[in-house]
Amino acid sequence: MTARTRIKVCGMTDLAEAKGLAAAGVDALGFIFVEASPRNIDPEKARQIIAALPPFVDAVGVFVDQELDVVNDIVKYCGLTMAQLHGAELPQYCAAVNVRVVKTFSIRPDAVVSETNPFYDPYLETVSGILLDTYHEKVAGGTGKTFDWELITKCRPPAPLILAGGLRPENISDAIRQVRPFAVDVNSGVEVSPGVKDIGAVARLIEAVRSTDKELYG
Repeated sequence: MTARTRIKVCGMTDLAEAKGLAAAGVDALGFIFVEASPRNIDPEKARQIIAALPPFVDAVGVFVDQELDVVNDIVKYCGLTMAQLHGAELPQYCAAVNVRVVKTFSIRPDAVVSETNPFYDPYLETVSGILLDTYHEKVAGGTGKTFDWELITKCRPPAPLILAGGLRPENISDAIRQVRPFAVDVNSGVEVSPGVKDIGAVARLIEAVRSTDKELYG
């Protein structure tokens, strides 16, 4: 159980937005280093944004099946505090990343417990947390779609759980009540357009998270 649900906003591309979200109270900001993503960011621009962040706000790099040396170079150059891996990276790969790692697993609409549960185990000694997101055949995250949260109650990983996939101000309270995650990761649910965040939507989401935490944890 956690006394406070942490909040990460992913897909940052703008310095002013990043500062605004940090001031609003988010715990982490995500920077996507995937060329195919509409929220892809150049390492130089990410470095400038991260350098301007206040203390105690994590800078998380998002990667998909990239060469390990490339990931570690970007981690060092940008000053990332964590890496979030959305591909088929193996535990040995995760262990060789030079910052803490969150490993993502995409949950298919037709997933059954026997298929999803065993995948966590090999990673538990090499990652700091497990992120569960909605499966999409063409993109690794940012789908705007939720998945069946009931699956988590049956195959919950024995590690800090981050919930993603279609989260927005309107459903975040239900998600927290049902899943009780360590953290939530939001992206398209608080956007005006890909890579452009709605600060007002983020503020409403933060308010909903804090209110639900108070209801659940006192």
